[in-house]
Amino acid sequence: MQIKSAIALVTGANRGIGHAFVNALLQAGAKKVYATARNIDSLKNITALDTSRVVPLQLDVTDPNLVNVLPAQSPDVNLLINNAGILAFGNILDVSLETISSQFNTNFYGSLNMARVLVPVIEQNNGGAIVNVLSVVSLTSMPGLSAYSASKAAAWSMTQSLRASLAEKGIAVHAVFPGPVDTDMAAAVDFDKTSPADVAVAVLAGIKAAQEDIFPDPMSNQVYAAWKQDHKAIEQQFAAM
Repeated sequence: MQIKSAIALVTGANRGIGHAFVNALLQAGAKKVYATARNIDSLKNITALDTSRVVPLQLDVTDPNLVNVLPAQSPDVNLLINNAGILAFGNILDVSLETISSQFNTNFYGSLNMARVLVPVIEQNNGGAIVNVLSVVSLTSMPGLSAYSASKAAAWSMTQSLRASLAEKGIAVHAVFPGPVDTDMAAAVDFDKTSPADVAVAVLAGIKAAQEDIFPDPMSNQVYAAWKQDHKAIEQQFAAM
């Protein structure tokens, strides 16, 4: 897909990787970007990037009332970037079931809700692409991020199912597996981090190159290469973190 022909919708666009996606899309020449967030007032700085091409929308990916009106609000979308996500810490035996449910509601069901409601829109606009922002811990769980890892692993499985279901509809499905990114959400994660801007640019390059699975930073590339060679070794390495 050519980004210059894109009319994109980005979830969680008010900060972090979402903000970077909007900026990168504009820099790459996208025709229009629907920038979404739960609090529409938090999108003022995003809209200011280009008031003629950025359209702010209020959206909570877990709220059917807001999700279901998107086809009417954004009837010309051909690129969906499922970026909205939440991160909780805790061992799988200790983290509350409410927390686990919350992680799945946003990270798994949120992306699925968006795909279900916007696939018909993208299809009627002659196809396009869906991008699901996952995580390198989709490949192998990190015990301190147990609920987050599980929700992202489920989202990876869903992404593969979605890819197969849309193969004949002219809609590409991309899975993105970033390592730690320098965002507010990952502030407590003690690793070297990649800038959101670098991640966004790498993802757009992957879309243009028709890469189904995108590893947008040095750590994710290293982990993926090692995981392909010996996934049990990576499981053991992550288990010790």
